[in-house]
Amino acid sequence: MTRYLVAIHHPDGYDPQVSEDAAMDQAIDALNDEMVAAGVRVFVGGLQPAGRAVSLLAGLEGRVITAPGPYLKGAEHVGGFWVLETEDLEEAIAWGRKAAIACRAPVEVRAFN
Repeated sequence: MTRYLVAIHHPDGYDPQVSEDAAMDQAIDALNDEMVAAGVRVFVGGLQPAGRAVSLLAGLEGRVITAPGPYLKGAEHVGGFWVLETEDLEEAIAWGRKAAIACRAPVEVRAFN
């Protein structure tokens, strides 16, 4: 069994109160229930907006510089994720397809080392 990250991407400025409705919440809850029943879900989490992140950069002489906001500037950021344990990449991708439909958002599937 291999563990996979199934990451949901949201555009900058994504507001769940505006973009998500009861039908989406129900679809995500049903997907979570299905993952638990299948025994593949290890962990799940939603993230605060990228604008609330704090970036830390290693500087000279062991100093760490902190800066508000995401480290990578971009139009989209990870908004939430699942860690799944599946037989293979194809199974993880199948769950990723379901996540893309439930969350109405782009999904990335990537194996852990």
